[in-house]
Amino acid sequence: MDLKQLEYFRHVAELGSFTRAASFLSVVQPALSRQVRQLEVELGQNLFDRNGRGVVLTEAGTRLLEHTRGILMQVGRARQELEEQKNGDSGHFVLGLPPSLGRSVTVPLVKAFGRLLPNASLATVEGLSAYMLEWLNIGRVDCALVYNAPASPSLELQPLLDDQLFLIAPLALKPKVKARKSITLTELADYPLIIPSRPHSIRMSVENALASVERKIRVAHEIECIPAVIDLVRQGHGFGVLPMNAVRSTPWVDAVQVKPILAPTLKTSLCIAISAQRPKSPLMRKAVEVIRDIVRQEIRRAEIPA
Repeated sequence: MDLKQLEYFRHVAELGSFTRAASFLSVVQPALSRQVRQLEVELGQNLFDRNGRGVVLTEAGTRLLEHTRGILMQVGRARQELEEQKNGDSGHFVLGLPPSLGRSVTVPLVKAFGRLLPNASLATVEGLSAYMLEWLNIGRVDCALVYNAPASPSLELQPLLDDQLFLIAPLALKPKVKARKSITLTELADYPLIIPSRPHSIRMSVENALASVERKIRVAHEIECIPAVIDLVRQGHGFGVLPMNAVRSTPWVDAVQVKPILAPTLKTSLCIAISAQRPKSPLMRKAVEVIRDIVRQEIRRAEIPA
């Protein structure tokens, strides 16, 4: 089994055709078929079911494709890190962001990279913290901003800040409720929440905090999309629990009420996570510094009352 065979196999699997894969790779089809067949012989299993319309993966092929993507990604990362080591702060850097931060920090980060790391290119992907920790381990991202990350020997976690969570309420409320400037954590259990499902960090923070005061969460709707949560709150379908930066990054900041949750204050811990299993290149060290400064700046700016 060699890298060329795995690369050829991956393209056939993803394109669903030897003909299309050969055209994409600029190789003759017999050579492509021969490499894939050698791989099947070595493994002692068929990787594809052939039909008149192309090919589909067998169960063995599906499993191999998962491993192949990780192997080729790791090889690409190794080449990139060696290139970065040679060229200093140049290279391609992939940052994972939680959905609640993506809109508010992406543009400032791109501008900061262009100003401070002009020889580097920045790419961002969004996902739940639990998923991004997996992406770090397989090399899909170089660095990630994650909430409430558990300690792990495979990760290096750098605390960034505690991000306060607020009750997001519609403007149309009963006068007694509307006049209140804050609510207690115990009272939060009485509000029907529009909130992401588990294992979203906000959902886990709310459930764990309520459990500490012997209360349970009341869920009205499970919605992953943060802007949709705020829009639904605005229309009166329930209440949200979000950090201020998530509210400020939507068009509806003036269409909802934001109330602190106190006694105790409800917060989530934001960290910068990087892999402890890969060496830190010059680009990694400089990029983490830029990310730390910009994200702190943007979150603190969002917390200042408008």
